[in-house]
Amino acid sequence: MPGDVLMPEVCRDTAGVLLTWIAEVADEPLVLEPTDRRLERETNTWWLGAADEDRRALSSSQVVAAFERTAEGIRLRIHEMGFAGVATFYVWHDEQAGQLRCSTGSVPPDELPFGGPYVASGDLRAVVESFLSNREPGVVVWADLGDEHDQSEQAVPELETAPLPVWVRSVGPISA
Repeated sequence: MPGDVLMPEVCRDTAGVLLTWIAEVADEPLVLEPTDRRLERETNTWWLGAADEDRRALSSSQVVAAFERTAEGIRLRIHEMGFAGVATFYVWHDEQAGQLRCSTGSVPPDELPFGGPYVASGDLRAVVESFLSNREPGVVVWADLGDEHDQSEQAVPELETAPLPVWVRSVGPISA
């Protein structure tokens, strides 16, 4: 499952499939290697998608609960591995791909390996609701496109992108 893109074309069963995939993340191979963050990202990152009809059948509470159980499962595994460093499980919505993505890394929440700005948050519901309401990923609404002639005569301002909301959960050592 690491690195696999779990898309609706592969499995179009029911909304429960997404919840199953989220649960399975806790049992997938897990590498915590602070000196090799690339290996961590490649091994510990998962892509989760669902068809529109499946998204409509899910509640944000169901998906949030599934991710919270997965985070706790990963936390217990890390404890059993004897890893004593910082570890973070995090979830974000890739709007362009229309997927929820999650990863585990030996980094604190303020050092996640994103190439752009992000906001670490404890609010998973907002991330999940964004995913559940994203009906046509990667599609730009026709009315949102400007007239080419109008833009060529004006200076087009650079678009500022809002920081990516990312849910974070510490899964490092369990306190005694």
